[in-house]
Amino acid sequence: MLVALGSGAVALSPLEALGGIADWWRGEYSQASVIVGQIRLPRVLLAALVGAILATSGAAMQGLFRNPLADPSLIGVTAGASLGASVMIVLVGSSLQGISAVTAVSAGAFAGGLLAVLLVYRLAASDAGTSVATMLLAGIAISALAGALGNLLEFYADSEALRRISLWQMGGLDGADSERLAFAAVVSACVLGCLPLFARRLNALLLGESEARYLGIDVEFTKRTLVVLVAIGVGASVALAGTIAFVGLVVPHIMRMLVGSDHRLLLPGAALAGAALLVVADNLARVVMAPTELPVGIVTAIVGVPFFISLLRQRSHYGMQ
Repeated sequence: MLVALGSGAVALSPLEALGGIADWWRGEYSQASVIVGQIRLPRVLLAALVGAILATSGAAMQGLFRNPLADPSLIGVTAGASLGASVMIVLVGSSLQGISAVTAVSAGAFAGGLLAVLLVYRLAASDAGTSVATMLLAGIAISALAGALGNLLEFYADSEALRRISLWQMGGLDGADSERLAFAAVVSACVLGCLPLFARRLNALLLGESEARYLGIDVEFTKRTLVVLVAIGVGASVALAGTIAFVGLVVPHIMRMLVGSDHRLLLPGAALAGAALLVVADNLARVVMAPTELPVGIVTAIVGVPFFISLLRQRSHYGMQ
């Protein structure tokens, strides 16, 4: 984070970046305080919070579904948020400008993500309880439906709206400001504070739902609460930063190879690794092709996939077969 605060069109040393934070905190206006306090600090903190939310949510979903291929998008929240944002871009993007347009798109994404998860949960719920397998299939179906509706919107959108939709779906943190950071802080405090409380329950669910019930775990309450927390966290992340793939799927794998499958260590480890990955990726997105800025979702895959493949090739060192 300190390196990211000093990187950009105006390079700052770590001491200058810290001095800029101190000046900004005291209300003293200097070049460093304006650059760091008003521009870079909100963006770096937002990247850390979004990365932590996505990675921790991915770890929770993999534990809930007992599937290493699971990620937050499986419950439809990512596709629903993308559809909600696309609808707002097409409907009000041309009539609103600046902060109003960004707020409308973010609100549409958040509402779309929550609505998609609500539909998935209602489809999976029955008198006998909530089936994880049915939830997985319902999530795939709702994601496909949202994707089709999104493609339909893109087909009828004009060139400007189509470009805005495409850029938004690639992910980006260029809209970071104090209001977005405050919203992300509230959501992350809720999600990152509550998910670790379910670590022992997730450990029990790794044995199977029946075994978890024998151990005294309220399985239905656990599934319902985890889905709600992940929906809130991922919906907010997509609303704030667009669609950022890879983080929620692969970061939990990396931490599982390093610290094991115990969710008491895995969840906080995934939060730290996800925050670090997205901060690094966003920093590279800003400086690699400066003054042009790359979408951060592209950078996360370019940076993370080779590292993950190298770990897989050395998986025997981490106790994996």
